[in-house]
Amino acid sequence: MNRYALLLPLLLAACGTQAPRPVIDRGETPGAVSPAPTPGSAVRKPAPAIKYSGGFYKDDGPGDNPPEDIDAIPDAVPRAEPLHRFANNPYSVLGRDYVPLLDARSYRARGVGSWYGRKFHGQKTSSGEPYDMYGMTAAHPTLPIPSYVRVSNPANGKSVVVRVNDRGPFHAGRLIDLSWTAAWKLGYIGEGSTLVEVESVLPGQTLAGAAPTLVDDPIARMAAEPAPPLPQVQDARGHFLQLGAFGNRDNAEALRARLARELGSLAEKLVVQSAGKLFRVQLGPWPDAAAARLAGGRLSEGFGMTPVIVQR
Repeated sequence: MNRYALLLPLLLAACGTQAPRPVIDRGETPGAVSPAPTPGSAVRKPAPAIKYSGGFYKDDGPGDNPPEDIDAIPDAVPRAEPLHRFANNPYSVLGRDYVPLLDARSYRARGVGSWYGRKFHGQKTSSGEPYDMYGMTAAHPTLPIPSYVRVSNPANGKSVVVRVNDRGPFHAGRLIDLSWTAAWKLGYIGEGSTLVEVESVLPGQTLAGAAPTLVDDPIARMAAEPAPPLPQVQDARGHFLQLGAFGNRDNAEALRARLARELGSLAEKLVVQSAGKLFRVQLGPWPDAAAARLAGGRLSEGFGMTPVIVQR
């Protein structure tokens, strides 16, 4: 079932006659007809022909003007960098708590890798840097920001080195979110996701050698656990679904922007609410607790999200 179809009844019930605002797409429209080149103008290489087979971002893609040779884009080169001041603080998203690692020296894990592309291009990442779909970067829930990892696709033997500068993915069963280019080089753009192996890489470290010994990753294990029940926090002014809580507003805004691209027409109901030293990403309001629980169930079913119901 289409995941947006699951949320349509919620949108109609909650928004009434209010027309939804369009989601801003900073990329170009796939399939658009480019104007004929004028004499002397450079002729750009057409967008790669990609056959999608049910990927999570199957409506995403490279736009009409990708780099001339995507495979020639170099991997990230590990270098010594200080940890980001805010992006490595503990945080909570969709009812789960995350404690970022401060040292990924011996990190090795296997899990599902996904990708994000044009819909996020230019948006702020958790590090504060703009997301570049043609760069060699990645999002991970707990690896240090910034840090470097080698990601391998055991299905075809390909591997890339990327720089972790963003948080995510927050969908059940997913380990890492690669840039569009990194996923292209690993050969799984059309599938949307695939099994990958992730290993930390340090500055000056030799990448050649035997495959790493894989260990269980708590993020992948946590994603497979049953979703916790939806607790309710009593306050005033309506019912909301709380999707994340951060000690820094930039991180909250980065999550809001990411979820806005995934929730489609419901994006207009996303808000960042500040209370004391916390910035909470919430979806709402809903008319009552029953409607909020129904919405939470639909989000869990269609997106693997486990929001907290709050009343304020």
